[in-house]
Amino acid sequence: MSQTVVVLEDDADILRLVQFHLEAAGFAVRTYMAMGQIVADAEREPPALFLLDIMVPGGDGLDLCRRLRKNAALSTVPIIFLTARAAENDRVMGLELGADDYITKPFGTRELVARVKAVLRRFERPTAPSLVKFDAVEIDANAMQLRVNGELVTTTATEFRLLDYLARHPGRVFSRDQLLDAVWGDARFVTPRSVDVYVRRIREKIEEDAEEPRYLKTMRGAGYRFELPKEARI
Repeated sequence: MSQTVVVLEDDADILRLVQFHLEAAGFAVRTYMAMGQIVADAEREPPALFLLDIMVPGGDGLDLCRRLRKNAALSTVPIIFLTARAAENDRVMGLELGADDYITKPFGTRELVARVKAVLRRFERPTAPSLVKFDAVEIDANAMQLRVNGELVTTTATEFRLLDYLARHPGRVFSRDQLLDAVWGDARFVTPRSVDVYVRRIREKIEEDAEEPRYLKTMRGAGYRFELPKEARI
């Protein structure tokens, strides 16, 4: 079956363009020009991905992102912003709210389709079960689930891939560029500052004190290193 992409875009010409190229790439597309029934419809038929404009009638795409990340049924569905707001602060805000990518207008349709596919690949499960356990943290790559103190903690696909990658290479120092290559693949679509945003979000989820991290350490001038207790299981 085709994967479904929900597209929120108030410009009819852009909406038709995006729909045409996503359908040509094999996706099913549900389109909206206002926020309206998006959440209710998605709860009935969850999509594979949301592609959201930010400035739309009847609401704000950033607020919709917040709502989706707090919705138990939809919190793990990947989100890409497609917007004319191109400032770095806007991009960082989108990532901090839980978006998996941020595309600015004007955009190339081939790039758009490539990035939709890239984000969906981050959600692909490994073929064999793979578990990392340390202290109160459990990272289940097969289910793409993070548990802390036995409680399921919501993560985006990108957050999970970055956490899982670091936890499976304990003690190794990775530069931001190395992490971009390993987790994002095509690093030209994101910036080193994006890595910092995701690291901060991960720390808030696994560390007792995100300001004094025990596991995910900053190596000044070099990058990041993940430290596991000796009794950790990989």
